[in-house]
Amino acid sequence: MLVLVAPGQGAQTPGFLTEWLELPGAADRVAAWSDAIGLDLVHYGTKADADEIRDTAVAQPLLVAAGLLSASALGEVAPGAVAGHSVGEITAAALAGVLDETAALSLVRKRGLAMADAAAVTETGMAALLGGDPEATVAHLEKLGLTPANINGAGQIVAAGTKEQLAVLEGDKPEGVRRVVMLQVAGAFHTHHMGPAVDTLARAAEALTPGDPQLTYVSNRDGGTVASGAEVLERLVGQVANPVRWDLCMETFKELGVTALLEVCPGGTLTGLAKRALPGVRTLALKTPADLDAARELVAEHTA
Repeated sequence: MLVLVAPGQGAQTPGFLTEWLELPGAADRVAAWSDAIGLDLVHYGTKADADEIRDTAVAQPLLVAAGLLSASALGEVAPGAVAGHSVGEITAAALAGVLDETAALSLVRKRGLAMADAAAVTETGMAALLGGDPEATVAHLEKLGLTPANINGAGQIVAAGTKEQLAVLEGDKPEGVRRVVMLQVAGAFHTHHMGPAVDTLARAAEALTPGDPQLTYVSNRDGGTVASGAEVLERLVGQVANPVRWDLCMETFKELGVTALLEVCPGGTLTGLAKRALPGVRTLALKTPADLDAARELVAEHTA
């Protein structure tokens, strides 16, 4: 059984769309998406520097566009399940048929703008903690006023809060944590700091007519599977101010009997977590079109 997964913010790198846009029809397709949402995805995916694509309002639609483009380049794929990390959940919703591609990109454009506005209110950020006991780490973070915004499994928890709180964390790590790595994101996502963005996204969602998932859709909220398009959309709205439970998503992959995990572009982050948390599960990350042949072989081996 194959699960198709989509990464979240921070996975983007300068120029990562360049080779993908050389595929037949790809540049025209991304140009059309750019026109639809009022953002030059071609420029940002090929010529923009790291600071430009770190901007939340740019990074989020860019990631969803990359995920959809790379997934379509695979050809016909019928995975047993789909999931996405944070903004990757919108990619997963489109892959599952909950939203069409234009609706997904329009929603993520509004999400990115709203989260950027919320992040501008207070100087905040996020940091990955590697190692340590999860319960002890969460308790320590809460003592410092930080939120365990991403509980990713495989010995990784991401803390979010103000720059001052994160500075204290660097000098006061939880017991057993080997490293604290500041992330290249522009806000404390999945925390109360994103409250204003929830209201904006809820209004945007009211204009959408979601379909029910045509594939098993695994949710970040609790690792549960969701069969209603309306509920997927409701969860996408609330998700911006609530923790991502990728650890529980991976537990669900185990329960579903997943034997292979394929991560759409810009892949790498989620396959890295899966290698540690899902022993025996084959993994492959789509980074460039050169990975497509191997990905198609994996799909053929692990789908009915």
